[in-house]
Amino acid sequence: MEAAGPTFVKLAQWAASRVDLFPAALCDRLAMLHSQGTPHPISYTRHVIQRVFRRPFDDVFDSFDPVPIGSGAIAQVYRATLKQDIIPPAYLGPRRTRKSPGGALGPVILQDPIPSVPTASVAIKVLHPHVATTIARDLRIMDLFARIINVLPGMQWISLPEEVAAFGSMMHQQLDLRHEADNLSIFEAHFAPRRVPVTFPRPLKLWSTSELLVEEYMNALPLELFLRNGGGPFDYQIATVGLDAFLNMLLLDNFVHADLHPGNIMIKFSRPPTTRQLLANMYAALFHPDPVAAASDGSHATPHLSMTAADYSDSDSIVARLRSLSASPSAWHAELTDLHRAGYVPEIVFIDAGLVTTLDERNRANFLDLFRAVAEFDGYRTGQLMVARSRTPHLARDPETFALKMQHLVLRVKRKTFSLGQIRIADLLGEVLRNVRVHHVKMEGDFINTVISILLLEGIGRQLDPDLDLFASALPMLRTLGAQMATRESVTKDLPTSNLGAFLKIWVWVEARSFISSAIVNADDLIRYDMLSPSI
Repeated sequence: MEAAGPTFVKLAQWAASRVDLFPAALCDRLAMLHSQGTPHPISYTRHVIQRVFRRPFDDVFDSFDPVPIGSGAIAQVYRATLKQDIIPPAYLGPRRTRKSPGGALGPVILQDPIPSVPTASVAIKVLHPHVATTIARDLRIMDLFARIINVLPGMQWISLPEEVAAFGSMMHQQLDLRHEADNLSIFEAHFAPRRVPVTFPRPLKLWSTSELLVEEYMNALPLELFLRNGGGPFDYQIATVGLDAFLNMLLLDNFVHADLHPGNIMIKFSRPPTTRQLLANMYAALFHPDPVAAASDGSHATPHLSMTAADYSDSDSIVARLRSLSASPSAWHAELTDLHRAGYVPEIVFIDAGLVTTLDERNRANFLDLFRAVAEFDGYRTGQLMVARSRTPHLARDPETFALKMQHLVLRVKRKTFSLGQIRIADLLGEVLRNVRVHHVKMEGDFINTVISILLLEGIGRQLDPDLDLFASALPMLRTLGAQMATRESVTKDLPTSNLGAFLKIWVWVEARSFISSAIVNADDLIRYDMLSPSI
C-alpha cells in the first residue's frame, strides 16, 4: 500500500476502520499507516493563490510561511497572514449568538462569554496538482482488484466493488474543498447557541474554491500531547466537553465529524471573565450607557449590557510554552497546574472537517427502529433488525445465533441499569462488530462510521478520565431530544409513537440512575440483596 501511493494509503486507513469487515489483526496492522504525501512546489501554490485572489501574491499576504504545516494525500496546508483589506467584515463577527433568557441582565449573568473573533492569521489548504487524475486512475485499479476478489468463494458478503465505490465517493468529496468550507460553517451554526467551549475554524468562503480553502488558523495543541503526557487538572473537562460535543453532533444535529482522531482535536486556553469584571461591566452599562445607543429622536438611550469576552490574549504564549515542555511530563503537569490555579480553561477545537456522516431518511428510520429495540431491552429483536436491514441479509451466517448473541449483550446492559457508568461502551460495540463480522451481517457504512467514532471517543475520554460516564454525559442531550420529539412537528411526524415511548423509557431510566447514584453508594447492592422491595 505504501509503495502504491497516497491513494492506496488512504484506502488502507479506511480499511483499518472497518473492523466489521476485516480481522482485528489486519485492521491493527493497517492502522499503522500514516499518509504523508510528497509536498508540491511552492511555485504551484503561488500560481493557485494568484488565480483565486486575482492579484499578485505579495498583495494577498502580510506574511506567508513557504514551509507547509503538513502535506497529505490530497492537499497541503500553509500558515499565512492576510492583508486587512481583503478580509470581509462578516468574517470577524462573534461565534456565539446572543440570547437574553433573563431580560436585560441575561446577556451578562446567564450566558457564557463569547470567544474571541477570528484574526487575519489563516491556514491555506491547496490541492496537489493533478490529484484528481491520479485518484481516478487509482480507483480504476482498486475496482479491478475488487471485482476479481469478489468472484472468490465466501467474499461476496463483503461486496468489495460497492465498498470501493463508497471509498471513491469519499475521495471525490475531498477533492472539492468547498465541501469542507460548508461543513465548517454548518458546525459553527450548530454550536453557536450552545454554552460549551467548542470551536471550529471559520472558513473565508469568499476566497475558497474547489482547489483552495482559506480558513482561520488555530494556534492550539493536538490532543495527542494530552493523551501522552496527561491533562492534569483539565483531564475531566477535556473528556466531558469532547464527548458532549460528539453527542450533540450525533443525537441532535445528525451531522457528525467523520474523521475524529487525536490529530484532528486541538486544545487552546482562555480565561473567563471574573465576577468582578462582570459586575463592573454591568455597572458601566447601567450608569454610564453608551451615547451612541441613544435614539435618533433624542430620547434617552436604553442601557445595553454588552458581553464581556473571554481573555485569549495569552493563548498563543501558553500554547508555545506547553509545546516546549511536551518532552518533559513533570514540567508539563506543573505548567497545567499553574494555568488551572490562574483560572484558565481549555477549549476544544475540531479541525479537518472535510468528511461528515449524515444519516439519510432510510438509514435514520433504521437507526430509530434499532434504537427502539435497544431501549426496550429487546436484544433478540435488535439482532433480527440488524440482519434484515443489512445490505446482504441472504448471505448472513446463522442469523438466529447472531440474534441470540445480541440478546445476551443487551441483557448484560440491563443487569447494570443503575451502574451504566461502569460499562465500557467500546467493549460492547467491539463485541457487536466482531459478531457482525463472524456472521457476515453487512451494515451500512454510515452506521459503522458512527460506531467507530463512539469507540474512538470513549477510548480517548476514558484515557483522560477513567470514570467517564457516557450515559451521564448523554443525559442533557436526551432531555433536549425529548423536547424536540414532543414539540417539533418536523421531527414528530417522522417518529412513530413507539419510538417516542422507547426514548422516554430510556430517559426515565437514566434520570432515575442519576438520582439514585447521587443518593447512595452502590445501587447494584440494593438490587442484589433485594433491599428495594424486600420479601416479607
